[in-house]
Amino acid sequence: MRITDIQRCGVRPGRLVEWTLSPATVAAATRLPEDSRPPAYIQESHIRTAKCVREDGLFVPTWLGTAFDLPGRVDLDALQEALRAWTLRHETLRSGFRWAGEELRRFTLDPADVSLHREEVGEFDDADRLVARLQDRFDTVADALRWPNLIYTAVVRDDSTSVYMAFDHSNVDAYSLTRIAAEVHELYDAATAGRSADRPAPAASYVDFCEIERADADRLEGGHEIVARWREFIRRGGGTLPAFPVDLGLTPGEPLPRQAMLCEPLADAAAAAAFEAYCRPYGGSLVGVLAATALSVQELGGQSVYRTVVPFHTRVRSRWTDSVGWYVGGAPIEVPLTGTRGFPDVLRAVRAELGAARRLARMPLARVLALLGTDFRPTSPDLYSIVSYVDTRTVPGADRWTDMRAHALLRVSYGDQVCVWVNRQHEGLWLASRYPDTDVAAKNMRLYVERLRDHIASAGHGRLSAVS
Repeated sequence: MRITDIQRCGVRPGRLVEWTLSPATVAAATRLPEDSRPPAYIQESHIRTAKCVREDGLFVPTWLGTAFDLPGRVDLDALQEALRAWTLRHETLRSGFRWAGEELRRFTLDPADVSLHREEVGEFDDADRLVARLQDRFDTVADALRWPNLIYTAVVRDDSTSVYMAFDHSNVDAYSLTRIAAEVHELYDAATAGRSADRPAPAASYVDFCEIERADADRLEGGHEIVARWREFIRRGGGTLPAFPVDLGLTPGEPLPRQAMLCEPLADAAAAAAFEAYCRPYGGSLVGVLAATALSVQELGGQSVYRTVVPFHTRVRSRWTDSVGWYVGGAPIEVPLTGTRGFPDVLRAVRAELGAARRLARMPLARVLALLGTDFRPTSPDLYSIVSYVDTRTVPGADRWTDMRAHALLRVSYGDQVCVWVNRQHEGLWLASRYPDTDVAAKNMRLYVERLRDHIASAGHGRLSAVS
């Protein structure tokens, strides 16, 4: 599934319909008692960051979303039934937070209290005007500091209907987005065929996961090895978490800059397969992408060490595979580049670092920072820059994403960090990145992507040459 933004996912004109949680559902939520299950540390950090940035006078939308098509003339009643059934399947979507002084307290609705309100917005014959409407509504509704913070829309045409769904990040991660199109398609097909009784069982609850993870994290003490590893990593980075190691044209102390987005293919299916084959003895394509990044940024900036925080999913048990939620942790790595002789040396260094650091991703960074006693008052939506790699080919429905015109959507707004996502699809490798919107950053990000592509192609070519 290609990651992109609402401007680049091919929105076409049509009649816009919106669904939000109904006024009766919102009213029921106001009467709910506290749910004893706490927020995950990553949820709480996200909401507190949004609050800090808002208090500094800046509104920074950070929603995630998905887009996909349904073929033929749509049955809106069946689609509404499918959307409600999908919402009920994932408990986090009917759970929210309210402030009690400085504390965040959870509430969770019973499934029987959840209903959707449908609004016929009207015809849009201009795609740009429709995109602006969608983004404005998603910014307003799918906001970290409000509840409900999700919205579903459909753009209806005679031959097909495009579905666009947006969520505050506290409820979903990128992997969650990849599963939505197939699940909603299945529920819609069942509803149109009168087979509502065939709905899949509720998925394992992210709300339950939050309670389990937080209990584990709260047992961590300041003298633990994991805390010591993070303390040393931050110390060697000059007391901060790592930024992307190329010049971004930023001046310290300036307001948070707007961001731009870069989306494009890195390699076709054959080249991606050759790259994977070359990297497999060293740990696979994740190791390869990080190694290629390390070499690329060294070529651009001359760094002797590539320092980054690698995102890993925390769905460590199979029960969480189908669950919608924010299952992500970070592992700090430091890849020495001075004295390395070519790509294989860097691959070995990355593999060793990941092997030593991966288990750190299971401990929420917000908990570690609290134990370090460091006041990281967030001034940006991102604490650090990332390079993420995910192979999505085994996700249910992945072989139909092209026909469904399925995309994962990011909101690009403000930020001083660089986030890079590389996805393996049946069609090859796809890159998406958001970065500060400066001329210097645009130039260096373009150079980075070109070098990354060259390293991937060279490794794959080496593999093909070796077997020819």
